[in-house]
Amino acid sequence: MQTHPEVFGVDALAAKIRKIPNWPQEGILFHDITPVLQSPQYFRLLVDLLVYRYMDQKIDVVAGLDARGFIIGAALAYQLNVGFVPIRKKGKLPFNTIAESYELEYGHATIEMHTDAVKPGTRVLLVDDLVATGGTMTAGVKLIRKLGAEVVEAAAIIEFTDLPGGKKIRDENVPLFTLYQNSGSVDLFQSPVE
Repeated sequence: MQTHPEVFGVDALAAKIRKIPNWPQEGILFHDITPVLQSPQYFRLLVDLLVYRYMDQKIDVVAGLDARGFIIGAALAYQLNVGFVPIRKKGKLPFNTIAESYELEYGHATIEMHTDAVKPGTRVLLVDDLVATGGTMTAGVKLIRKLGAEVVEAAAIIEFTDLPGGKKIRDENVPLFTLYQNSGSVDLFQSPVE
């Protein structure tokens, strides 16, 4: 088997994430995971790292937050051989829904999920790409709990340690697992030149 040692670590994965200053508005340093998704090696590394964490845990379903959580969550659910539940922005789901509103680092939003997405007692893994203020993920936790299900853990690629999101999620008595932690407002690693 051929290996590519530069691909095998979390630091290499984090370095593949592109940083875009002042997007979607002034003062935001956006962390773009599309370079990870575009690379077969890095996308596999991302999914494999999460699969290894959760393969021996009793997870009934993976719930992914709109929209990058859909990509990661669906791939993870497939590998774990469990179902996938999308938690979408308001007005995007066609069946009966429940909703939860929350604040973002640059505005406010509402997410929804189908009322039949999970049943009481379902063990849910909640997935997104990053944790900043924690608003989206906390709203997802509340939706899942409204339907009587249990959030086993919340997972993301990055946690911004200079923002309160991680603490906010943990204060909801939800364990949070992230592959990489950094200050969201400071570029701690160089983006690869391409």
